[in-house]
Order: sequence, then C-alpha cells, then structure tokens
Amino acid sequence: MTQVQIGQQVENFTLPASNGTDVSLHDYKGKKLVIYFYPRDMTPGCTTESCDFRDYNGQFKAFNTEVIGISPDDLASHDQFIAAHELPFLLLSDTANQVAEQFGVWKLRSRNGEEFMGIERSTFLIDEEGKLAKEWRSVVVEGHVQEVLEAAKQV
Repeated sequence: MTQVQIGQQVENFTLPASNGTDVSLHDYKGKKLVIYFYPRDMTPGCTTESCDFRDYNGQFKAFNTEVIGISPDDLASHDQFIAAHELPFLLLSDTANQVAEQFGVWKLRSRNGEEFMGIERSTFLIDEEGKLAKEWRSVVVEGHVQEVLEAAKQV
C-alpha cells in the first residue's frame, strides 16, 4: 500500500466507529472530511486537539465538512473519551494501524531516549470527491484547528 499523496484519490478504508458501526471513507462522499490522527485518548495534547475540533465542529459543518478522529485506541477507550469531553463526532479505532500506515503516520518515534512505534499527530482534508486536498504532519496543537477550518472553507 502506498502512502496517499495530495491530489490523489484516497483508497477506501473501513474501521469500527464509536457509534457502534463500521465507517468507511466512501460514507462521506459528497462532503469534505477532516481526518485527524492522534496518539492516544485522554492525553493532554490529544484532549486539547479533540476539544478544539469539538468547539469548531459547527463551523466545519457550515462548510459541508465532517470531522473524524482516528487513533489506535479501542472503542471502549473512545467511548470514555467522548463522554468525558462531549465530542460530537466519531472516533475510529485503528488498532492494527492499517489506516495510519495508509496515510504514513505510523512511525518510529522517541521520547525520553526510548524509541517506539506510534502515531505522528497529523491531519488530512479530503474533498467531496475523495481526493486528498491538504495535509498537516507533525502537528503542533495550538492554532491548528483554525488553520484546518480556513483550508476547509477554501476547498
């Protein structure tokens, strides 16, 4: 599987979602879709980012844009995260890191001198036809969601 590139059609994927269904990329055809990959539920950076997407969710919807979050966490963890922070969008569980690999965000990382495989915080904007319109890799959380919203307005 090759990593998705800007302007290319994104290969369909299906993952279990926090609403109890399996969700596919094709389910969003005709809408823009923001997919944000984050390392782990309930951690400080991931909570801040998710709550920022929550706070701007209505503005995204005004521009025909849906938001979903993807992490390696299981659905039980996602359910707790959604309940704790009143997240109004779906979180998808990518426990095998299949979709993370498709987007090139499952990477060797290091913290405190230790190396491990994990998610590189990244966001992708997919247009109504399913093509990758914009990407943000190695995201710094502060101000990020506003930048994604501005891009969604222009796509």
